[in-house]
Amino acid sequence: MQKVLILQSEKHLAGMTLEEKAHQKFRKRLQQKLNRACAEYGLIEDGDHILVGLSGGKDSLALVELLGARQKIFVPHFKVSATYVSMSNIGYKSDLDYLREFCETAGVDFHHVETSFDERVDAEDAKQMHRQKTHCFLCSWYRRKALFDKAKELGCNKIALGHHKDDIVETLLLNLVYQGSFSTIAPRLQMERFPMTIVRPLCLIEEKELAEYAESAGYKKVDRQCPYERESARAAAKKIVGELEQLNPAVRDSLWGAMHNVKEGYLPRRR
Repeated sequence: MQKVLILQSEKHLAGMTLEEKAHQKFRKRLQQKLNRACAEYGLIEDGDHILVGLSGGKDSLALVELLGARQKIFVPHFKVSATYVSMSNIGYKSDLDYLREFCETAGVDFHHVETSFDERVDAEDAKQMHRQKTHCFLCSWYRRKALFDKAKELGCNKIALGHHKDDIVETLLLNLVYQGSFSTIAPRLQMERFPMTIVRPLCLIEEKELAEYAESAGYKKVDRQCPYERESARAAAKKIVGELEQLNPAVRDSLWGAMHNVKEGYLPRRR
């Protein structure tokens, strides 16, 4: 049986163009990185129902495609669904028909939720919580709330987000600068207030890999970009990482290693 499958695979590859073969090889490499992340950080377990937060961008599309392929392997046995949350008062837009068709091709159930926020009222609430009252904070807050509500409605026990290695490294820099904390978003986070786990299966994949793969796969870009995305502190952190890369091309790996090697309480406290 195994010999038959190998012969069928070789026959399939023989009928491909060089570009198609290169794309398949690239996809396999990303799939292996996702599988390794899932194994190293315990992101997927038998019986999971995982809801992907689908933004319409390259990262979440790749996450749907790769997790959709992973769920076809019987061990562990799990199910993947996806939800696109649109914010009616923020000017970004994705093609819902494209997203639905993309998910169906990947073998993933597609759902759409629309929400919004009152900038004047909710900004004051954010201020009282001692949080930033920016558009990005409010949009993220309400999109995440809608995603959690949908996950509970569907009976999901995990939510998968499309954060990649660069996102994690950039968050580390942001926390150092703004919070004085050597911390970042985790590949796996168990929520404290209710039984839901956040997982980030793309954590070992760099953004440039996803961008190149999206180009190779022909992913459709969002119809209208968020008007505030270039104003965030994250854009500045991304620029800093790019500048550090001029000093050390492997800076992301170095920072990633530092997060694993740091010791709690390394500096003695002042008396």
